[in-house]
Amino acid sequence: MVVLEAFNITKTYSVDHRAITVLDDVSLSVEAGSFVVISGSSGSGKTTLLTVLSGLDRPTSGRILINGRDITEASEETLAPMRNKTIGFVFQSFHLVPSMTALENIMFPAELQRNAQAEERARHLLQQVGLTDRADNLPSQLSGGEKQRVALCRAMVNRPELLFADEPTGNLDSRNGQIVLEQLIDLKNAHAATLILVTHNPDIARVADTVIRLEDGRLK
Repeated sequence: MVVLEAFNITKTYSVDHRAITVLDDVSLSVEAGSFVVISGSSGSGKTTLLTVLSGLDRPTSGRILINGRDITEASEETLAPMRNKTIGFVFQSFHLVPSMTALENIMFPAELQRNAQAEERARHLLQQVGLTDRADNLPSQLSGGEKQRVALCRAMVNRPELLFADEPTGNLDSRNGQIVLEQLIDLKNAHAATLILVTHNPDIARVADTVIRLEDGRLK
C-alpha cells in the first residue's frame, strides 16, 4: 500500500531577481511501513524535499498525495491537524520547550488533541527509550542524546502514520547517534509507522529499505 506519492515536484526560489531551482521534476512513491532515506551532498535539495513532502512547505509545481489525498493546495487549517495527528517530525535541533519537563514535552502534541491517554502514552514512550528516570527533568538537565530521544517520543506520541526526520543524529556523537537511530527504528516498527529520513551518513542509508539519492535537485 502506497502512503505517500509525489508527482513532478519542482521548487524554485527567487534570489536577487534570479530563479534558483532547488527541486527539479522529482517523482516518487513510498510504501506504508517502509524506512526511506533521502541522501545527497550538501545543497542537493534533501531538506527541501522533506519539508515539501510533509506539507511544511509547498512546491512551486507538482502534486503531493498522502493516503491518496492531495495536500498540495490544502489550507493551513486543513494541514495543521494533519501534521499533529498523521505526521510526526524529528529535527537535527531538538526544539524542546525549555520550560517543560521531558514528560510534558512528549505529552504536548497529544494534549493538543485532547487525548485523555497523553500522560500514559508519554510515560510508555519514555520507558521504551530508557528515560523513565528523566521524566521530570527539564531539557537543560538532559544530554544531547537524551534530548533527541525525548524528541523521538514527542514525535511518536500521537502514533503518526508518517514520521519525517531531518538529520536526527547530526548533532550527536557516533555512540549517541547510533542509540538514537536504533530507537527511532524500534519506535517506527513498534507503531507500524513509515519513516522518511534525510541524512548524508552512508551507514544509516545502508539499513534503509529504500534510498532516494538527490543531486542538484534531481533524482539520480
